[in-house]
Order: sequence, then C-alpha cells, then structure tokens
Amino acid sequence: MRKLILGSVICLSVELLLAAGGKYQPLNVKTGLWETTWTSKVTGRPPISPDMLANLTPEQRAKFEAAMNRMASEAPKTRTSKSCLTKEKLEKDPFSDKKMSCTETVLNSTGSKMEVHEVCTGKDMKTDVNVRIEAITSGYVKGTVQSNTTGGGNTMNVNGTFTSKYIGAVCKDTD
Repeated sequence: MRKLILGSVICLSVELLLAAGGKYQPLNVKTGLWETTWTSKVTGRPPISPDMLANLTPEQRAKFEAAMNRMASEAPKTRTSKSCLTKEKLEKDPFSDKKMSCTETVLNSTGSKMEVHEVCTGKDMKTDVNVRIEAITSGYVKGTVQSNTTGGGNTMNVNGTFTSKYIGAVCKDTD
C-alpha cells in the first residue's frame, strides 16, 4: 500500500513537471529525455481500512506492524529515474485519474512556475496534495510535494523534493 501511494505521488510530481493543457500554462521546458531525482520522507500510517486489517492473519499483521515501525524510523529516501517528455505529455492533464475523484485548484501557472493544490477522494480514502514546481531554465526544473492521505483512522504524510534535468532530445533508457 505504501509503495502504491508513494508511487502515485511520485508519478504525479513527475507528470506535473511537464504538465500543461486545460487551465495550465505549459512550463517552458524542452521535450526529450529527462532525469528526475526525488527525495522523500514518509511518516504516519497508510490508510488501511479496519476491514482490511481484520482480514490479515496474525503473522501478516505482525509483518505489517513491523514494516510501519521501520518506515517511521527511516531516513528520507532518494530515487532517480528517467522519463520521456513528449509534446503529447505537455498537452495532457496530469490529474486525470479515473480511480479517484479529484478537485484541483491551480494557484499559479506561468511558463516558469506552477503551484497546484488537489484533493482526491476514493473508496474510504482522501488525499490532499500540494505541488510547487519551478522551471529554472528550459532544461532544469525543481519542486516540492506535500501529500496527506487519510483513511481507516490513519494518516500518512509524504514530503518530498525533486529536481529534473534535461538529458537530450532522443528518448532512450527510460524507467
């Protein structure tokens, strides 16, 4: 569950780096291969429903509890990945998630800065996300993501920073 939510936040931030369309103004960035380095700290407990917990065996629940305790004591984690930014991705709404109902508010959107607040609700879960992105140059972007997900009486927070740099016009070696 933690990986799913963290992965969603990471994907959201990467897509936002390159987002445009609708009420967004495209960031003035190059298309092609980009490398993103993401550092994040996860705190709290994943939004797992009481029903789901009740279905765990005692051994599964003990493993789950141990994993949650480890997660709470871990230092921030850093990941690096490559992705291909195409013209089509620049024109796509990064918030089109069919599995959740989301309401977004674009607080700022220029060719060099973007700030978005989004609230998503799903089955027994709510996520509140704030993303800030700055295109320093057409080949270098940095930003922050703060996410709070609640459900099942738990709250999980993800706080992260990222940088993305343009590698080249030809897309290859992407994750």
